[in-house]
Amino acid sequence: MVRTAIRRSPHAVVTRGFSLIELIVVTGVLTVVTSLILANNAKFGGAITLRNLAYDIALSVREAQTYGISVRKFGSGSGQFGAGYGMHFRTSSPTSYLLYADAVNQNGLYDGSGELVESVAISRGFEIADLCYTSAGGSAETCGVQKIDIVFERPEPDAHIRVNDGAILNQRARIVVTSPRGDEASIIVEATGQISVPPSYESS
Repeated sequence: MVRTAIRRSPHAVVTRGFSLIELIVVTGVLTVVTSLILANNAKFGGAITLRNLAYDIALSVREAQTYGISVRKFGSGSGQFGAGYGMHFRTSSPTSYLLYADAVNQNGLYDGSGELVESVAISRGFEIADLCYTSAGGSAETCGVQKIDIVFERPEPDAHIRVNDGAILNQRARIVVTSPRGDEASIIVEATGQISVPPSYESS
C-alpha cells in the first residue's frame, strides 16, 4: 500500500468566521443607522402631512371665495343665489372647520346648521392650534381668539374677516395648524382676498 502525505502549503490562506464581539458591533451599528433613518423618515412624513393639511385648508377658503363670487345656489327648491360663502374656524373645535353660506341673517357670521354646506374633519392628531388676526389699519397681530369667520360676497373677491362674532372687519386672519410632534404651519387670508401658506418652521 502506498501512502501519500498531504502537506499544507505555507502560502495557503486560512479563513475564519466573525467573532462574537465583531457580530455585536456590526449589529449595533446597523441598529443605530436604521433608527436614524426611520426617525428622519417619520419626521419628514409628518412635516409633509402638516403642509398638505395647510394647503387643504387654503383650498377650502379658496372654494368659499369661488362660491361667493360665482353666485352659487344654496338650499333646496328655488334656493338662494345672493348668499355669501365663508369659512368658520373655532378653537373649541380644533379638529374640524366649516364651509357655510351666509344665508340666514346675512351678517357675515356662521349662525348654525341652517347655513352649513360642509364640515371638514382633521384627523391623525393634527389640529387647529391657534387663531390670529390683524385689525384694519393695524400692524400688531393678536392671537388666542376663539372664532374667526371669513366671508366672500359677490361681486368682489375681498375677504370679510370677523372675529369672535363681532361686526368689525379686520385686515388679516391667520389659522395655525399643528402636528402631533409640535410642528406648526399657517394659512394667511388677507382682506384683499389673497390666500397663502408661508414656509413652516419645524420644532427641534
